[in-house]
Amino acid sequence: MDAPPVKLSELLRHPDDLDKIGALKLEFTRKKAAVDSQLRGGLRDQLETTQSGMNGLTDGQKTVQAIRDEMMKIDTLCSESQNMIKDFASINIVSQAHRNFGAVETMVDNLQTFNDRLNRVEAMLREDEEDKENMPNLLRVHYELTQLRNIRDDAMEQIQRAEDLSLQSTLEDYFSRLDEAVEWFDEHIGIIAVSMINLLIAGNDGLVVRLAVIVEAEEKSDQRVEALQDALKDHKEMATRFQSITDGAKKVRGYKEKFLQAIKASCEEQLATVREEFLEDPSKLDKSMKWFFNDLNAVKQGMVRLMPKKWKILKTYSDIYHQLMHDFLIRMIDDPETTSANTLEIINWPEKYYKKMRKLGFLESDLKPHVLDNREQELVKDFRQLIIKFLDEWIERIFAQEKRDFAERNVEGSNLDTDEYGYFRTRNLVDMWRMLREQVDVAGNSQRTDVAEGVIDAMFLRLRSRQQSFQKMLEEEAAKYEADKESELEGFQALQDWLVATANDQMACIDDNEEEGRLAYLSSFKQKFEPFVTPQYLEHAESEINQLRDGYVDFSTWCINKFARLVISVDFRSVITTFFTPKWYETMAMKQMIVTFEEYVGDYQQVLHHSLVDIFVEIFADELLVRYLMCVRNKGAKFRRTDPFQDKIFNDIATAFEYFRGLPNQDVSNTITQTWRVTEYFLQLITTEKERLPDVFQEFKARYWDLQITWVEAVLRSRDDFERSMLNAVKARAAQMDVVRGPETIMAKVK
Repeated sequence: MDAPPVKLSELLRHPDDLDKIGALKLEFTRKKAAVDSQLRGGLRDQLETTQSGMNGLTDGQKTVQAIRDEMMKIDTLCSESQNMIKDFASINIVSQAHRNFGAVETMVDNLQTFNDRLNRVEAMLREDEEDKENMPNLLRVHYELTQLRNIRDDAMEQIQRAEDLSLQSTLEDYFSRLDEAVEWFDEHIGIIAVSMINLLIAGNDGLVVRLAVIVEAEEKSDQRVEALQDALKDHKEMATRFQSITDGAKKVRGYKEKFLQAIKASCEEQLATVREEFLEDPSKLDKSMKWFFNDLNAVKQGMVRLMPKKWKILKTYSDIYHQLMHDFLIRMIDDPETTSANTLEIINWPEKYYKKMRKLGFLESDLKPHVLDNREQELVKDFRQLIIKFLDEWIERIFAQEKRDFAERNVEGSNLDTDEYGYFRTRNLVDMWRMLREQVDVAGNSQRTDVAEGVIDAMFLRLRSRQQSFQKMLEEEAAKYEADKESELEGFQALQDWLVATANDQMACIDDNEEEGRLAYLSSFKQKFEPFVTPQYLEHAESEINQLRDGYVDFSTWCINKFARLVISVDFRSVITTFFTPKWYETMAMKQMIVTFEEYVGDYQQVLHHSLVDIFVEIFADELLVRYLMCVRNKGAKFRRTDPFQDKIFNDIATAFEYFRGLPNQDVSNTITQTWRVTEYFLQLITTEKERLPDVFQEFKARYWDLQITWVEAVLRSRDDFERSMLNAVKARAAQMDVVRGPETIMAKVK
């Protein structure tokens, strides 16, 4: 096999590779020459084959023309030979009269004995009717009926040439009983034909052989009739010369086709029964189809030796049965009564079907058309989409209910539940995960990894989408309060409860309780689908699980962040604007905010997931610090040398530190107090002499690389001794610094 083509960009990746251009050019030239040589050789072979075919056609045409010429010579010799015999015309007339007399004599005798012979046939048919398992007279009945039918056909042909309609009607009435006998005989043939398999199983080979003898004889008769009809059609001018050699059947009787139709009818009847059983219980398809393969095995083991070899009876049966199996499955796919369970069984059937057929000696490549028209992938996709459709409908209903609960949250309990630990929880998360597990079972029951993997991929996508939709719902509602668009605070506390409950939900999805041996929803979900997918897919699924896990962590953090911002935006709205203004010196704003926050922590720490309580405190502390530093932009904010602003800032920070240092978790306490150390640089910016400001800024920037110059400018402008030169000096120092980027610091949030 030829190697895949190599892209030039892969060969010349580095400047040094340019030295290889000469060698590459020689190599590609050599390969091109080899390909050109192969193409020339292939073209030459193709031309030789085409020329050979054309020569064969020419030779065939010459042979046909030669045969035509020889036939014309024979016809000419025949005509000329008549002139070579003296008195040929008289001899021919006498001979013709003698033949006609013999034919009339035979016809009269046949007509006189016709009814007696027909009576004997009917008697034999009655005997066979009473002994359908053996039908001892079958061959004799066939022989006699064939003779009688030939007599009738000869008589009717002669009367039609006579063009006497009255006599034709009389003969038709005379022969009417024959049609009834033929119909009776055909019924017996049909009974045997549809019961072939049962006769083989019962060991009644004799009756099968007799049927084969009859059908073979009729097949030869039909071939002779068709040959004569074709000859008369192609040589109408010679038709009269053939009339003397057309004894026997005059019409095609089609017993071979009737025999094949009987095989087909028998199979169709059994497939109709299979359909009813299959619709009632899809799992029984394999069991319901046992007869199909048993029939073919019976033909292979018992019928092949009883039938003419030229029939290739095993292939005949397999072709008919396979076509009917194909038609049955395709009809079931399009049947409005077909359920998803039926479709699933049909999808899995071809593999079993071809495996069983191989055991019987039939190769898949010999069975045409494909039993499902190669529609497995289409059906798999449709089945997978059906599961996903139900999945989407469930998720839409659940989210619609959640939106209603959220919109109607201003009731006692905020339309929320609590779990066994007393944590706030939304009401529909359990239902959603239960539904996902049920749909995993449905996909797993398909016993197809492609179905299961496609459904699970869709679930990953829907879970991420659900996070986004839920976050958007909370964000839109919170924005109304943050922007002060709600004149009343009705529903505000319930919104806070929902933020806490949603954060708890995210933790319930990922917080495995190893001590109690209880898995979180996400881990349980993964454990559920693992048996239904391939090891290769598990690697992909692990990545998806990790993304979801990170998403749940991020969403829970977002909820806590939003909670803290709402507290500052709504509860602290009136006091946050007073910082660093003249009114600031007259109030205890920081103390007031710390007390309020302490109350929030006290109220929610029992209903907030234990792992989120410390995060809640840290987030609030960070948000409070950010808002505090950004108060330099408050209207009227100004640090005057004559005002005790340093003492006031020390007091604010001491108030915050007093609370933070009293937290039960000392690690959290140390983290928060360390973060608040940034206020030292803030104080230096507003107290340092003008000349040292660039140095202070440089030290500040080196410690907090994401310090924003716009905020520094706002701080400098809040000094009562601000001059433009101070800002220019700081900006000049900023331009000289080579800042090393690192992890994000608290100053990234200070705008």
